[in-house]
Amino acid sequence: MSEDGFISLAEPFLGENARRYVLDCLETNFVSSVGPYVDRFEREFAAYVGTAHAVACASGTAALHIAMRLIDLAPGDEVLVPTLTFIASANPILYERGTPVLVDSEARSWNLDPEPILTELSRRARAGARQPKALMLVHLLGRPADLAPLVAACDHHGIHLIEDAAEALGGHYTAGPFIGRQVGTIGRIGCFSFNGNKLITTGGGGMLVTDDAAFAKRAKHLTTQARLPGAAYWHDEVGYNYRLTNMAAALGVAQLEQLPDLLARKRLIAERYGAALAALPGVTLPAAVPGSTASHWLYSILVADQGLRDKLVTALAAERIQVRPIWTPLHRMPMYADCPRLGQDTADDLADRGLSLPCSAGLTAEQQQRVIQALYSRLAH
Repeated sequence: MSEDGFISLAEPFLGENARRYVLDCLETNFVSSVGPYVDRFEREFAAYVGTAHAVACASGTAALHIAMRLIDLAPGDEVLVPTLTFIASANPILYERGTPVLVDSEARSWNLDPEPILTELSRRARAGARQPKALMLVHLLGRPADLAPLVAACDHHGIHLIEDAAEALGGHYTAGPFIGRQVGTIGRIGCFSFNGNKLITTGGGGMLVTDDAAFAKRAKHLTTQARLPGAAYWHDEVGYNYRLTNMAAALGVAQLEQLPDLLARKRLIAERYGAALAALPGVTLPAAVPGSTASHWLYSILVADQGLRDKLVTALAAERIQVRPIWTPLHRMPMYADCPRLGQDTADDLADRGLSLPCSAGLTAEQQQRVIQALYSRLAH
């Protein structure tokens, strides 16, 4: 953890193999986007989540952008996306000049609310109106979303389902039609992020997973500047410099080896917070989502109102404890303000009252107790 008593929100937890594998890259001179660790990371990641193919990308955003290209998103095509999410979920829609349709949250899980989606798709079907091209489903803050009704609706109406699992690696379903399945593996395409604050990190990076061999082949082609094999630099379409480097992949391989331990650490941190904060007046703890197990990427609570939330951010910062609000809804952003919306105002309420607490995998019990005591000193009456 950080020095000088500072408790950060979420920082990497790197083991000894991270050093070993990166040094191996330096010693063998495989430091760019070609090298054995890239292939190994893709192969081992696909095996972990349970998909046929995985394509390493320079970022989670790059993976989402490639997903938009794979489904041939055209200007004006609509994509359903939660309004309460990190902006990277929606930006790739605009990269391809698509139209985001912003969906409200459900109060239980904070994920997008299936009900207004199902109502709107049925309305369009009755009217003979054009359906959205895709649904970008986000597993927010590490909590698996309620997929079953949405999968059925997407199948029925011919809508591509893309899972943004950037925050939820390791989350899975324990009941229902997807029992035993990992998040990111149920839609046609799943995307993950390995940013520095994620459960596992490559410093920056992402992964696109799919069971579709044609999608995987084209994804790898697009991420390598759409260059065709051979000595000549011949490119058959517009591609991108989106491949992960061998050094970053080396970190990913090492982190993937640690993933079971990291998930266990996150679960213990969540359990400690849950037990300690349950009695605090005016605090709402994250509810367990039936039939699923969260990755507990960011442990977040709700407090009474936005004013109190903002005071807590300032007060805890003075004690060298980093807490932060959850995402600002997309419909408040200038580039998304005119997008069509489904649902009411649950996302606004969650955003105004939501507070994410320190939950690095390396957070000690003593450090966590400091956070808990700081909250009690300001919230207990």
